[in-house]
Amino acid sequence: MSNKSDIYDVIVIGAGIEGSSTAYQLAKSGKNTLLLEQFPLPHSRGSSHGQSRITRKAYGPQEFYTNMMEESYRIQDELQAECGEQLFVNCGCLVFGPKGHPFVADTEKCLKRHGAPHEKFGVDEQRKRYPKLSLPSDYELVLDKTGGMLRADKMLQAFQRQFQRYGGTLRDGEPMLDLYPGDIVSIKTTKGVHRAKSVVLALGAWAAKFLPRIGVNVPLEPLKITVCYWEEKNGNHYSIENFPVFMSESGEGNNTIYGLPSEEYPGLVKICLHHGPKIDPDNRDAVDNEWVLDTIKMIIRTHFPTLEKEPSVVETCIYTNTPDTDFVLDVHPSWKNVVIAAGFSGHGFKLAPVVGKVLAQLATGQRPSYDMSHFKIDRFFKNKL
Repeated sequence: MSNKSDIYDVIVIGAGIEGSSTAYQLAKSGKNTLLLEQFPLPHSRGSSHGQSRITRKAYGPQEFYTNMMEESYRIQDELQAECGEQLFVNCGCLVFGPKGHPFVADTEKCLKRHGAPHEKFGVDEQRKRYPKLSLPSDYELVLDKTGGMLRADKMLQAFQRQFQRYGGTLRDGEPMLDLYPGDIVSIKTTKGVHRAKSVVLALGAWAAKFLPRIGVNVPLEPLKITVCYWEEKNGNHYSIENFPVFMSESGEGNNTIYGLPSEEYPGLVKICLHHGPKIDPDNRDAVDNEWVLDTIKMIIRTHFPTLEKEPSVVETCIYTNTPDTDFVLDVHPSWKNVVIAAGFSGHGFKLAPVVGKVLAQLATGQRPSYDMSHFKIDRFFKNKL
């Protein structure tokens, strides 16, 4: 028989970046918290592994994210101070595309409105600064000087370590089998039953499989993202000392690319397509992603002619997209002590520090610090009877 002392304040399911950040915030505020992870840690089967992610302030029309990024940077700095490790490299974030393209124009407008240091320039200036990048003469570029690279795996481990230092309990290699709602929520795993006053479900791509079982049919689409590293033919022009992180929308189909200068593999630049085939997260290798590689190779030949034509290293990651690419951060429609975090759509990592704070507020019955209307579950069903 379990007694009252066996009841946690909060159980967080999923020790990816969003779940780990949430657990950290809860333990730091004195809550008795259990963080459960289905796989042995560290693992590379979800969305939070790998050594690097882009971070930036500008968010075009979705300015509510820019507002949240202010605090995300602050919490990230606090975590950096607590763990004594560099988690952020401020090398800048370069956005480029055809003149008048909304992605570039909206980035510039957003940076202006928020007073963030930035520069806008044309291809003549680009050729002086970044001579190995080959862009058409009608392209324009905006450099967000607040942007840069997050050391992703270090940040994930820092959240988990600090969570435990604040008294939290982390159990990995323990998949959830079922959830039983009530004033006290019970979580059945492969190793037993855990109970808590509230639960946060940060399930990553597995949310698409589990949430329908508890009556939440959010339209989630897991995608396999092909992460490619390309070798420079000569020189060190794309090193983190010489080149910023970057993003570009060419306007042709789903050809949004993102890239990070060479650091995690010396001499290899990370350049990826921001899109991929739909998958089942438990069977990700069953899909054909040759078209992704063909598309990205064409972009490398066109815009990065001093990189080798074939990638040296190819890894995979999972995005879980919502139809509007905004997150789901909400409580269950019937059980207010079951909090749902899902659909981070390939841009959640940089916001994880502040997302963790908001989810911790939802899990403890506090009013969230931000307008949550963009993140509600019911936004997908408003037009239905």
